[in-house]
Amino acid sequence: MKKMTFVAGMAIAAVTLASCGKAGAPKASLKSDIDSLSYSIGVGLSEEFKMYNILQQEFGVDSAYVADFIRGAKEALGAANDKKQAAYYAGLQFGKVLTDRVIPSANQQFFGEDSTKTINGQNMLAAFFTGIKGDSLLIKADQGQKIQEQFRQKQEEIREAKLQENKVAGEKWLEENKTKEGVQTTESGLQYKVLTKGTGKVPTAESKVKVEYEGRLIDGTVFDSSAQHGSEPAQFAANQVIKGWTEALTMMPVGSEWEVYIPQELAYGQRDMGTIKPYSTLIFKMKLVDIVE
Repeated sequence: MKKMTFVAGMAIAAVTLASCGKAGAPKASLKSDIDSLSYSIGVGLSEEFKMYNILQQEFGVDSAYVADFIRGAKEALGAANDKKQAAYYAGLQFGKVLTDRVIPSANQQFFGEDSTKTINGQNMLAAFFTGIKGDSLLIKADQGQKIQEQFRQKQEEIREAKLQENKVAGEKWLEENKTKEGVQTTESGLQYKVLTKGTGKVPTAESKVKVEYEGRLIDGTVFDSSAQHGSEPAQFAANQVIKGWTEALTMMPVGSEWEVYIPQELAYGQRDMGTIKPYSTLIFKMKLVDIVE
């Protein structure tokens, strides 16, 4: 997202939404220099809101309900010196934080990718307010911690089971792949197929090389390529990449183009690299362009 000015950032932090009802914008009265300054700040703020679509992007306000946004902003601003009203608007803001941040974060922590389950917001609020008021809780703090730990542990078990499935799928894929025509397997388990046989020098592990490449998962998902980083080949030392790459590069004469099939233990292993999940088997099409002397 584009960077916003300090004024816009302060507005986002301060404005609280309200629901229902209709109201127009307040009428301006420019009777002093400060009035004009205040109005000019509002003008700039409106330009930024329009330019970056802040109502929609930051607040989730549908264009059909701008009047309700204005009403909420007016009432929140007018409540600045009214402690009772200020508390109410703070509650609205707190509820929005729960909806937009706390509950989604808890869902991810305790349920992972299972979108069929969600935290019960009403129960969470009931416990929160009971605790704030000092009344008797249905579940004590130490019990709550145990419940949360049990859910976290269960989520970790589900995650690990999925990772093992990923590992097994990769092993099965490699087992089938090694029987295909032209595929060769090294002692380490690395598999490769020569697409173009080069005639140049073979790099050592310490050599700096120029390589064009494309990497994908066994399901065909492309996760990286040298083309994504510019028109020039990637440059790096052959020993500063994953083990599978180092092994392949130190067997390839300059000018060679290989398809390399890398077992997870020669790639990223149990590390989570975003698109590349733990225990992923990787496939690379690699062209060794040159060795940088």
